[in-house]
Amino acid sequence: MKSGVDISDNRLKTIDNPPVVLTTDLRKVYRTGFWLDQKVVSLKSCSIQVYKGETFGLLGPNGAGKTTLLKLLLGIIRPTSGKGLLLGKPLGDRHTKQFIGYLPENPYLYEYLTGWEFLQLAAGLFQIPQSLQRERIPQLLEVVGLSLADARKKPMRRYSKGMLQRVGMAQALINDPELIFLDEPMSGLDPIGRYQMREIILSLKAAGKTIFFNSHVLSEVEQICDRVGILSQGQVICSGSLDELLGNDQAYYIKGRGGDCEVLKQWIPSLAFEYDGSWQGILQENYYDFLASLRLMRGQIISLNLSRHSLEDFFMQQLQQNKSVV
Repeated sequence: MKSGVDISDNRLKTIDNPPVVLTTDLRKVYRTGFWLDQKVVSLKSCSIQVYKGETFGLLGPNGAGKTTLLKLLLGIIRPTSGKGLLLGKPLGDRHTKQFIGYLPENPYLYEYLTGWEFLQLAAGLFQIPQSLQRERIPQLLEVVGLSLADARKKPMRRYSKGMLQRVGMAQALINDPELIFLDEPMSGLDPIGRYQMREIILSLKAAGKTIFFNSHVLSEVEQICDRVGILSQGQVICSGSLDELLGNDQAYYIKGRGGDCEVLKQWIPSLAFEYDGSWQGILQENYYDFLASLRLMRGQIISLNLSRHSLEDFFMQQLQQNKSVV
C-alpha cells in the first residue's frame, strides 16, 4: 500500500474463515494502437481480500479500474501479472463458475424473450432440472419484486430499466450462488428502484451470501456494506470497515457557550472559540458526564451532532490526498 489508509480487520482473518476473494499484486496492461505498440495500465498492484458472508463495496471514480478488476476476478480476462484466488481456486477456474452469480452494469437481455423465458435459458446453462426451475423461478421473481404476469407474458423489450435490473438480478441468483458480483447495480435507477435494489441486496446479505459490488452511489454503499475499498488510478488506496475508516458513533461535534475555559479544555482537547464568544470542538466520550459538568459550570449547548464523516466526504478526501482529482 503506497498511500492512503490501510486497515486490516483481524476479526475476519481466521483459519476457519479464509478469504473467498483474494488477489495479490494483480496487474492488467492493455496494448493499443494500430501496431499494438502502446500500453495502457488499467490495473496496477491490486491486493484485496473479501471474506465469506460479508458485503464488500469497491468504490472509485470512472476509469479507476473497477470493471477491469471484476472481469479479472470472473475470469473474463487474464491478468498481466499477479495472482488471485476465488473460492479457493485460481482465477479463471471453470469449476468455480457454478457457485458464482454476476450482474453486469449493462446486462444484455434478449428483448424478444419474456423474463420467464430468459430465466429458463439461464437455468439451462447451469443444467438445472426443469422440475427445480418451476419451483425456483417464481421464488426468485418474488425476491426481486417482479410480477409473475409481467415475467410470463411481457417481452423484455417492453420492460422499464428497473424491471430489466430485476430480471438481471434474478438470473444472477438462478444457481443459488455462494458469491455474487454486482457491477453498478443501482445504475440508471430512480429513487424507488434504488430503494428496492438495496432491499434485495440486504435480503441476500441476511441470507449469508457473500456480495462484491462496484457502485457510485456512496449513500447506498454506506447502508449496505460491511467493508469497503477505494480504487484510484488502478490501485487500492484504502480499505476497511466503515467504523475503521469513518470513525465510530461515540464522538460528537459540539458547539456551546459559557462555562469555565480550563475545564472545557480538559473535556474537549480540540476546543476553539469563535468571535461571538461561543466555542466548539470534538467530544470523544463521557457524553452524559460532560453534560452534568457543563450544567454545573452554567454553560449552554448550542448544537450537538455525531462527528462521524460521511462516506462521500471520506471518499473525496482520499482521492484528493492521492492526487486523483484536483
